[in-house]
Amino acid sequence: MTALFTADDLTHATGGVMTQPFHVTGISIDSRTVSPGDLFVALATETGDGHAHVADALRKGAAGAMVHREDAVPDAAPLLVVRNTQAALTELGAFARTRFEGAVVAVTGSVGKTTTKEMLRTALSACGPTHAAAASYNNHWGVPLTLARMRPEAAYAVIEIGMNHPGEIAPLAKLAAPDVAVITSIAGAHLGHMGSLQAIADEKASLLPEILQGGTAVLPADAPLFDRLRQAVPRGAKIVTFGESDLRGVRHDADGSDIHCIVGGSEIHFRLNAPGRHMVMNALATLNAAWCLGADIPLCAQALARFSPVAGRGARRPILAGTATLLDESYNASGASVRAALAVLRLLPATRRVAVLGDMLELGDHSAREHADLAGAVADSADVLYACGPWMKYLFNEVAAEKRGLHAPDSTALAPAVCAAVRAGDAVLVKGSLGSRMGVVVDALEKAAG
Repeated sequence: MTALFTADDLTHATGGVMTQPFHVTGISIDSRTVSPGDLFVALATETGDGHAHVADALRKGAAGAMVHREDAVPDAAPLLVVRNTQAALTELGAFARTRFEGAVVAVTGSVGKTTTKEMLRTALSACGPTHAAAASYNNHWGVPLTLARMRPEAAYAVIEIGMNHPGEIAPLAKLAAPDVAVITSIAGAHLGHMGSLQAIADEKASLLPEILQGGTAVLPADAPLFDRLRQAVPRGAKIVTFGESDLRGVRHDADGSDIHCIVGGSEIHFRLNAPGRHMVMNALATLNAAWCLGADIPLCAQALARFSPVAGRGARRPILAGTATLLDESYNASGASVRAALAVLRLLPATRRVAVLGDMLELGDHSAREHADLAGAVADSADVLYACGPWMKYLFNEVAAEKRGLHAPDSTALAPAVCAAVRAGDAVLVKGSLGSRMGVVVDALEKAAG
Protein backbone atom coordinates (compact mmCIF):
# COMPACT_ATOMS: atom_id res chain seq x y z
CA MET A 1 0.00 0.00 0.00
CA THR A 2 1.27 3.49 -0.82
CA ALA A 3 2.17 5.78 2.05
CA LEU A 4 -0.61 7.79 3.64
CA PHE A 5 2.04 10.11 5.11
CA THR A 6 5.75 10.22 4.37
CA ALA A 7 8.29 11.10 7.03
CA ASP A 8 8.43 14.62 5.63
CA ASP A 9 4.62 14.89 5.73
CA LEU A 10 4.54 13.86 9.38
CA THR A 11 7.18 16.29 10.55
CA HIS A 12 5.89 19.15 8.40
CA ALA A 13 2.29 18.71 9.54
CA THR A 14 2.99 18.37 13.26
CA GLY A 15 6.27 20.20 13.80
CA GLY A 16 7.49 17.03 15.50
CA VAL A 17 10.90 15.39 15.50
CA MET A 18 11.54 11.79 14.40
CA THR A 19 13.94 9.53 16.21
CA GLN A 20 14.36 7.73 12.88
CA PRO A 21 12.58 8.24 9.52
CA PHE A 22 9.47 6.20 8.75
CA HIS A 23 6.38 6.52 6.60
CA VAL A 24 2.92 5.21 7.47
CA THR A 25 0.01 3.63 5.61
CA GLY A 26 -2.64 4.22 8.26
CA ILE A 27 -3.45 5.88 11.60
CA SER A 28 -4.45 4.10 14.83
CA ILE A 29 -5.26 5.26 18.35
CA ASP A 30 -5.98 1.76 19.68
CA SER A 31 -3.15 -0.75 20.10
CA ARG A 32 -5.69 -3.60 20.11
CA THR A 33 -6.64 -2.94 16.49
CA VAL A 34 -3.40 -1.53 15.07
CA SER A 35 -2.44 -2.74 11.59
CA PRO A 36 1.06 -3.18 10.15
CA GLY A 37 2.31 0.14 8.79
CA ASP A 38 0.12 2.30 11.04
CA LEU A 39 1.17 5.39 12.93
CA PHE A 40 0.10 4.71 16.52
CA VAL A 41 -1.00 7.97 18.17
CA ALA A 42 -0.54 7.82 21.95
CA LEU A 43 -3.46 9.96 23.06
CA ALA A 44 -3.72 10.82 26.74
CA THR A 45 -7.40 11.02 27.74
CA GLU A 46 -9.56 10.71 30.81
CA THR A 47 -9.94 6.98 30.08
CA GLY A 48 -6.23 6.20 29.79
CA ASP A 49 -2.81 7.12 28.44
CA GLY A 50 -1.84 5.65 25.08
CA HIS A 51 1.86 5.97 25.94
CA ALA A 52 1.45 2.81 28.02
CA HIS A 53 0.55 0.88 24.86
CA VAL A 54 3.26 2.08 22.48
CA ALA A 55 5.38 -1.07 22.89
CA ASP A 56 2.36 -3.29 22.18
CA ALA A 57 1.48 -1.29 19.06
CA LEU A 58 5.04 -1.56 17.74
CA ARG A 59 5.08 -5.30 18.39
CA LYS A 60 1.94 -5.59 16.26
CA GLY A 61 3.63 -3.90 13.33
CA ALA A 62 3.03 -0.18 13.76
CA ALA A 63 5.59 1.69 11.65
CA GLY A 64 6.07 4.21 14.43
CA ALA A 65 4.37 6.03 17.29
CA MET A 66 3.47 9.66 17.84
CA VAL A 67 4.22 10.57 21.47
CA HIS A 68 4.76 13.56 23.72
CA ARG A 69 6.55 11.52 26.40
CA GLU A 70 9.56 9.33 25.71
CA ASP A 71 9.98 7.93 29.22
CA ALA A 72 7.23 5.34 28.79
CA VAL A 73 8.32 3.90 25.43
CA PRO A 74 10.99 1.37 24.37
CA ASP A 75 14.54 2.52 23.70
CA ALA A 76 15.42 3.04 20.02
CA ALA A 77 11.73 2.94 19.05
CA PRO A 78 10.65 4.74 15.84
CA LEU A 79 8.96 7.82 17.27
CA LEU A 80 7.48 11.10 16.14
CA VAL A 81 7.90 13.31 19.20
CA VAL A 82 5.45 16.23 19.40
CA ARG A 83 4.36 18.82 21.94
CA ASN A 84 0.98 17.19 22.54
CA THR A 85 -0.46 14.20 20.74
CA GLN A 86 -4.05 15.50 20.65
CA ALA A 87 -2.91 18.80 19.14
CA ALA A 88 -0.63 16.99 16.68
CA LEU A 89 -3.45 14.67 15.59
CA THR A 90 -5.54 17.78 14.91
CA GLU A 91 -2.66 19.25 12.89
CA LEU A 92 -2.35 16.01 10.94
CA GLY A 93 -6.08 16.14 10.17
CA ALA A 94 -5.74 19.75 8.99
CA PHE A 95 -2.81 18.79 6.75
CA ALA A 96 -4.83 15.95 5.24
CA ARG A 97 -7.79 18.28 4.60
CA THR A 98 -5.57 20.85 2.88
CA ARG A 99 -4.18 18.33 0.39
CA PHE A 100 -7.52 16.60 -0.24
CA GLU A 101 -8.86 17.38 -3.72
CA GLY A 102 -12.19 15.56 -3.42
CA ALA A 103 -15.42 16.92 -1.95
CA VAL A 104 -16.09 16.95 1.79
CA VAL A 105 -19.57 16.56 3.30
CA ALA A 106 -19.96 17.35 7.01
CA VAL A 107 -23.00 16.00 8.87
CA THR A 108 -24.44 17.06 12.21
CA GLY A 109 -27.89 17.02 13.83
CA SER A 110 -29.71 16.04 16.99
CA VAL A 111 -30.63 12.63 15.61
CA GLY A 112 -29.67 10.77 12.46
CA LYS A 113 -26.03 11.89 12.17
CA THR A 114 -24.40 8.48 12.04
CA THR A 115 -27.14 6.90 9.94
CA THR A 116 -26.97 9.74 7.41
CA LYS A 117 -23.17 9.46 7.37
CA GLU A 118 -23.53 5.75 6.56
CA MET A 119 -26.17 6.43 3.91
CA LEU A 120 -23.86 8.99 2.30
CA ARG A 121 -21.03 6.45 2.34
CA THR A 122 -23.29 3.92 0.61
CA ALA A 123 -24.74 6.36 -1.93
CA LEU A 124 -21.53 8.19 -2.87
CA SER A 125 -19.52 4.98 -3.10
CA ALA A 126 -21.65 4.13 -6.12
CA CYS A 127 -20.17 7.21 -7.82
CA GLY A 128 -16.55 7.18 -6.67
CA PRO A 129 -14.09 6.27 -3.89
CA THR A 130 -15.60 7.50 -0.62
CA HIS A 131 -13.98 7.91 2.78
CA ALA A 132 -15.94 7.86 6.06
CA ALA A 133 -15.17 6.78 9.60
CA ALA A 134 -15.90 3.17 10.50
CA ALA A 135 -17.73 4.25 13.66
CA SER A 136 -19.26 7.37 15.18
CA TYR A 137 -16.00 9.32 15.33
CA ASN A 138 -17.55 12.76 15.74
CA ASN A 139 -15.73 14.46 18.63
CA HIS A 140 -12.49 16.35 19.33
CA TRP A 141 -10.33 13.32 18.50
CA GLY A 142 -12.71 11.50 16.14
CA VAL A 143 -12.97 14.26 13.55
CA PRO A 144 -9.19 14.82 13.28
CA LEU A 145 -8.67 11.05 13.12
CA THR A 146 -11.24 10.70 10.33
CA LEU A 147 -9.60 13.52 8.37
CA ALA A 148 -6.09 12.16 8.94
CA ARG A 149 -7.15 8.79 7.53
CA MET A 150 -8.43 10.35 4.27
CA ARG A 151 -6.60 9.13 1.21
CA PRO A 152 -5.86 12.10 -1.06
CA GLU A 153 -7.16 10.28 -4.12
CA ALA A 154 -10.70 9.70 -2.76
CA ALA A 155 -13.53 11.46 -4.60
CA TYR A 156 -15.63 12.08 -1.49
CA ALA A 157 -15.21 12.24 2.27
CA VAL A 158 -18.04 12.21 4.81
CA ILE A 159 -17.27 13.72 8.21
CA GLU A 160 -19.67 13.34 11.15
CA ILE A 161 -19.58 16.14 13.74
CA GLY A 162 -21.26 15.85 17.14
CA MET A 163 -21.47 17.73 20.41
CA ASN A 164 -22.49 17.45 24.04
CA HIS A 165 -21.69 20.99 25.20
CA PRO A 166 -21.74 24.50 23.75
CA GLY A 167 -18.83 25.50 21.55
CA GLU A 168 -17.79 22.02 20.41
CA ILE A 169 -18.96 22.05 16.79
CA ALA A 170 -17.33 25.27 15.50
CA PRO A 171 -13.65 24.18 15.80
CA LEU A 172 -14.41 20.79 14.28
CA ALA A 173 -16.35 22.43 11.45
CA LYS A 174 -13.40 24.74 10.76
CA LEU A 175 -11.13 21.70 10.59
CA ALA A 176 -13.46 19.83 8.21
CA ALA A 177 -14.00 22.88 5.95
CA PRO A 178 -16.96 21.23 4.17
CA ASP A 179 -18.08 21.77 0.60
CA VAL A 180 -21.53 20.63 1.72
CA ALA A 181 -22.86 20.83 5.29
CA VAL A 182 -25.87 18.75 6.32
CA ILE A 183 -28.00 19.30 9.41
CA THR A 184 -30.26 16.27 9.81
CA SER A 185 -32.58 17.49 12.58
CA ILE A 186 -33.09 19.74 15.60
CA ALA A 187 -34.46 18.02 18.70
CA GLY A 188 -34.11 18.01 22.47
CA ALA A 189 -31.00 15.86 22.85
CA HIS A 190 -28.44 17.24 25.37
CA LEU A 191 -30.98 19.65 26.85
CA GLY A 192 -29.28 19.30 30.22
CA HIS A 193 -26.02 20.71 28.88
CA MET A 194 -27.48 23.11 26.31
CA GLY A 195 -30.41 24.54 28.28
CA SER A 196 -32.89 25.09 25.46
CA LEU A 197 -33.87 24.03 21.96
CA GLN A 198 -32.72 27.45 20.74
CA ALA A 199 -29.23 26.82 22.10
CA ILE A 200 -29.19 23.39 20.41
CA ALA A 201 -30.18 24.93 17.07
CA ASP A 202 -27.50 27.61 17.43
CA GLU A 203 -24.83 25.02 18.22
CA LYS A 204 -25.78 22.87 15.23
CA ALA A 205 -25.86 25.99 13.07
CA SER A 206 -22.24 26.74 14.01
CA LEU A 207 -21.30 24.15 11.37
CA LEU A 208 -22.62 26.40 8.61
CA PRO A 209 -20.23 29.40 8.65
CA GLU A 210 -17.36 27.03 7.79
CA ILE A 211 -18.86 25.99 4.43
CA LEU A 212 -16.33 26.74 1.71
CA GLN A 213 -17.06 29.56 -0.73
CA GLY A 214 -19.61 28.38 -3.27
CA GLY A 215 -20.65 25.44 -1.10
CA THR A 216 -24.10 24.40 0.07
CA ALA A 217 -26.06 23.98 3.30
CA VAL A 218 -28.57 21.11 3.29
CA LEU A 219 -31.18 21.92 5.94
CA PRO A 220 -34.27 20.16 7.38
CA ALA A 221 -37.22 22.29 6.24
CA ASP A 222 -39.56 20.89 8.90
CA ALA A 223 -37.18 21.39 11.84
CA PRO A 224 -38.13 23.72 14.67
CA LEU A 225 -36.18 26.98 14.52
CA PHE A 226 -35.41 26.48 10.84
CA ASP A 227 -34.96 30.25 10.43
CA ARG A 228 -32.08 30.20 12.92
CA LEU A 229 -30.34 27.63 10.77
CA ARG A 230 -30.95 29.53 7.55
CA GLN A 231 -29.63 32.78 9.00
CA ALA A 232 -26.32 31.10 9.90
CA VAL A 233 -25.55 30.17 6.29
CA PRO A 234 -22.71 32.42 5.08
CA ARG A 235 -23.06 34.77 2.15
CA GLY A 236 -21.94 33.00 -1.01
CA ALA A 237 -23.21 29.60 0.09
CA LYS A 238 -26.37 28.07 -1.34
CA ILE A 239 -29.26 26.59 0.67
CA VAL A 240 -31.03 23.35 -0.23
CA THR A 241 -33.83 21.98 1.98
CA PHE A 242 -35.41 18.57 2.44
CA GLY A 243 -38.61 17.55 4.18
CA GLU A 244 -42.13 16.21 3.97
CA SER A 245 -43.03 18.50 1.06
CA ASP A 246 -40.49 16.62 -1.11
CA LEU A 247 -42.39 13.35 -0.77
CA ARG A 248 -44.88 12.35 -3.44
CA GLY A 249 -45.59 8.96 -1.95
CA VAL A 250 -44.16 6.53 0.59
CA ARG A 251 -45.09 2.93 1.31
CA HIS A 252 -43.67 1.66 4.58
CA ASP A 253 -43.23 -1.97 5.53
CA ALA A 254 -41.24 -3.91 8.09
CA ASP A 255 -38.15 -4.09 5.89
CA GLY A 256 -38.00 -0.56 4.52
CA SER A 257 -39.82 1.98 2.41
CA ASP A 258 -40.69 2.49 -1.25
CA ILE A 259 -40.16 6.19 -1.85
CA HIS A 260 -41.32 8.58 -4.56
CA CYS A 261 -39.78 12.00 -4.01
CA ILE A 262 -38.31 15.13 -5.56
CA VAL A 263 -34.55 15.70 -5.45
CA GLY A 264 -32.99 18.61 -7.31
CA GLY A 265 -36.23 19.24 -9.16
CA SER A 266 -36.43 15.70 -10.53
CA GLU A 267 -38.70 12.83 -9.54
CA ILE A 268 -36.96 9.79 -8.04
CA HIS A 269 -38.41 6.38 -7.21
CA PHE A 270 -36.31 4.11 -5.01
CA ARG A 271 -36.36 1.45 -2.34
CA LEU A 272 -34.73 2.17 1.02
CA ASN A 273 -33.65 -0.95 2.89
CA ALA A 274 -34.37 0.51 6.33
CA PRO A 275 -37.82 0.95 7.89
CA GLY A 276 -39.27 4.07 9.45
CA ARG A 277 -40.24 7.63 8.55
CA HIS A 278 -37.06 8.96 10.16
CA MET A 279 -35.00 6.79 7.81
CA VAL A 280 -36.85 8.33 4.86
CA MET A 281 -35.83 11.79 6.07
CA ASN A 282 -32.21 10.66 6.42
CA ALA A 283 -32.35 9.35 2.86
CA LEU A 284 -33.72 12.68 1.61
CA ALA A 285 -30.86 14.50 3.36
CA THR A 286 -28.41 12.07 1.76
CA LEU A 287 -29.70 12.41 -1.78
CA ASN A 288 -29.91 16.20 -1.57
CA ALA A 289 -26.32 16.34 -0.35
CA ALA A 290 -25.25 14.03 -3.18
CA TRP A 291 -27.11 16.22 -5.69
CA CYS A 292 -25.25 19.28 -4.38
CA LEU A 293 -22.00 17.45 -5.17
CA GLY A 294 -23.09 16.71 -8.72
CA ALA A 295 -23.34 12.98 -8.10
CA ASP A 296 -25.52 10.67 -10.19
CA ILE A 297 -28.73 10.73 -8.16
CA PRO A 298 -30.48 7.69 -9.74
CA LEU A 299 -27.29 5.71 -9.07
CA CYS A 300 -27.11 6.99 -5.48
CA ALA A 301 -30.79 6.20 -4.90
CA GLN A 302 -30.36 2.70 -6.30
CA ALA A 303 -27.42 2.16 -3.95
CA LEU A 304 -29.59 2.93 -0.91
CA ALA A 305 -31.41 -0.35 -1.52
CA ARG A 306 -28.18 -1.92 -0.24
CA PHE A 307 -28.07 0.20 2.92
CA SER A 308 -28.62 -1.57 6.23
CA PRO A 309 -28.89 0.07 9.66
CA VAL A 310 -25.78 -0.42 11.78
CA ALA A 311 -25.53 -2.17 15.14
CA GLY A 312 -27.05 -0.10 17.92
CA ARG A 313 -28.85 2.14 15.44
CA GLY A 314 -31.70 0.06 14.07
CA ALA A 315 -30.01 -3.21 13.12
CA ARG A 316 -32.39 -6.18 13.20
CA ARG A 317 -31.31 -9.67 14.17
CA PRO A 318 -33.10 -12.95 14.92
CA ILE A 319 -33.04 -14.19 18.51
CA LEU A 320 -34.44 -17.26 20.29
CA ALA A 321 -33.17 -19.56 17.53
CA GLY A 322 -34.84 -17.38 14.91
CA THR A 323 -38.30 -17.40 16.49
CA ALA A 324 -38.19 -13.75 17.65
CA THR A 325 -36.72 -10.49 16.37
CA LEU A 326 -34.38 -8.01 18.07
CA LEU A 327 -34.41 -4.36 17.01
CA ASP A 328 -31.07 -3.07 18.32
CA GLU A 329 -31.22 0.68 19.03
CA SER A 330 -28.96 0.45 22.06
CA TYR A 331 -26.32 3.02 21.11
CA ASN A 332 -28.11 6.22 22.10
CA ALA A 333 -31.47 7.81 22.80
CA SER A 334 -33.41 11.06 22.83
CA GLY A 335 -37.14 11.73 22.84
CA ALA A 336 -37.22 12.03 19.05
CA SER A 337 -35.17 8.89 18.42
CA VAL A 338 -37.15 6.79 20.93
CA ARG A 339 -40.40 7.79 19.21
CA ALA A 340 -38.90 6.92 15.83
CA ALA A 341 -37.70 3.53 17.09
CA LEU A 342 -41.12 2.76 18.58
CA ALA A 343 -42.73 3.59 15.23
CA VAL A 344 -40.44 1.01 13.59
CA LEU A 345 -41.35 -1.54 16.28
CA ARG A 346 -44.99 -1.01 15.34
CA LEU A 347 -44.16 -1.98 11.73
CA LEU A 348 -42.52 -5.29 12.62
CA PRO A 349 -44.60 -8.45 12.22
CA ALA A 350 -45.01 -9.98 15.67
CA THR A 351 -47.49 -11.62 18.00
CA ARG A 352 -46.24 -9.31 20.74
CA ARG A 353 -44.13 -6.12 20.65
CA VAL A 354 -41.81 -5.56 23.60
CA ALA A 355 -40.14 -2.21 24.34
CA VAL A 356 -37.03 -2.37 26.55
CA LEU A 357 -35.98 1.18 27.37
CA GLY A 358 -33.18 2.69 29.42
CA ASP A 359 -32.73 6.25 30.61
CA MET A 360 -32.26 9.10 28.15
CA LEU A 361 -29.37 11.06 29.64
CA GLU A 362 -28.11 14.67 29.49
CA LEU A 363 -31.64 16.12 29.77
CA GLY A 364 -31.10 17.95 33.07
CA ASP A 365 -34.22 19.58 34.51
CA HIS A 366 -36.23 18.31 31.54
CA SER A 367 -35.59 14.64 32.34
CA ALA A 368 -38.80 13.71 34.17
CA ARG A 369 -41.07 15.38 31.62
CA GLU A 370 -39.17 14.06 28.58
CA HIS A 371 -39.47 10.48 29.86
CA ALA A 372 -43.10 10.68 30.93
CA ASP A 373 -44.04 12.22 27.58
CA LEU A 374 -43.11 8.97 25.83
CA ALA A 375 -46.16 7.20 27.29
CA GLY A 376 -48.34 7.88 24.26
CA ALA A 377 -45.75 6.51 21.83
CA VAL A 378 -45.33 3.38 23.98
CA ALA A 379 -49.10 2.90 24.11
CA ASP A 380 -49.31 3.12 20.30
CA SER A 381 -46.47 0.72 19.54
CA ALA A 382 -45.72 -1.70 22.39
CA ASP A 383 -47.68 -4.42 24.12
CA VAL A 384 -45.37 -4.46 27.12
CA LEU A 385 -42.68 -2.16 28.54
CA TYR A 386 -39.54 -3.18 30.39
CA ALA A 387 -37.54 -0.23 31.66
CA CYS A 388 -34.50 0.62 33.75
CA GLY A 389 -32.94 3.65 35.35
CA PRO A 390 -34.36 6.34 37.65
CA TRP A 391 -35.73 8.52 34.83
CA MET A 392 -37.48 5.68 33.01
CA LYS A 393 -39.44 5.13 36.21
CA TYR A 394 -41.44 8.23 35.23
CA LEU A 395 -42.42 6.59 31.95
CA PHE A 396 -43.06 3.23 33.56
CA ASN A 397 -45.50 4.80 36.03
CA GLU A 398 -47.23 6.71 33.22
CA VAL A 399 -48.14 3.75 30.99
CA ALA A 400 -51.23 1.62 31.58
CA ALA A 401 -50.83 -1.06 34.24
CA GLU A 402 -51.42 -3.90 31.76
CA LYS A 403 -48.39 -2.77 29.72
CA ARG A 404 -45.97 -2.72 32.65
CA GLY A 405 -43.54 -5.60 32.52
CA LEU A 406 -40.81 -4.62 35.00
CA HIS A 407 -38.79 -1.61 36.06
CA ALA A 408 -35.25 -2.25 37.33
CA PRO A 409 -32.55 0.09 38.65
CA ASP A 410 -30.15 -0.61 35.77
CA SER A 411 -29.62 -2.71 32.64
CA THR A 412 -27.69 -5.43 34.48
CA ALA A 413 -30.67 -6.03 36.76
CA LEU A 414 -33.17 -5.78 33.90
CA ALA A 415 -31.47 -8.13 31.42
CA PRO A 416 -32.33 -11.48 33.12
CA ALA A 417 -35.97 -10.49 33.47
CA VAL A 418 -36.21 -9.54 29.79
CA CYS A 419 -34.56 -12.80 28.73
CA ALA A 420 -36.98 -14.79 30.87
CA ALA A 421 -40.00 -12.94 29.48
CA VAL A 422 -39.23 -12.92 25.75
CA ARG A 423 -40.92 -15.69 23.80
CA ALA A 424 -41.36 -16.93 20.26
CA GLY A 425 -43.18 -14.47 18.02
CA ASP A 426 -41.95 -11.39 19.90
CA ALA A 427 -40.37 -8.31 18.36
CA VAL A 428 -38.10 -6.69 20.96
CA LEU A 429 -36.87 -3.10 20.80
CA VAL A 430 -33.87 -2.26 23.02
CA LYS A 431 -33.00 1.44 23.30
CA GLY A 432 -31.35 3.87 25.71
CA SER A 433 -28.54 6.38 26.01
CA LEU A 434 -25.03 4.96 25.79
CA GLY A 435 -24.50 5.61 29.49
CA SER A 436 -27.53 3.44 30.29
CA ARG A 437 -25.58 0.45 28.93
CA MET A 438 -28.50 -1.16 27.09
CA GLY A 439 -25.95 -3.21 25.17
CA VAL A 440 -25.99 -5.44 28.27
CA VAL A 441 -29.59 -6.38 27.43
CA VAL A 442 -28.75 -6.89 23.76
CA ASP A 443 -25.85 -9.20 24.65
CA ALA A 444 -28.02 -11.16 27.08
CA LEU A 445 -30.76 -11.67 24.49
CA GLU A 446 -28.27 -12.83 21.87
CA LYS A 447 -26.68 -15.28 24.30
CA ALA A 448 -30.10 -16.57 25.20
CA ALA A 449 -30.66 -17.16 21.48
CA GLY A 450 -27.48 -19.24 21.38
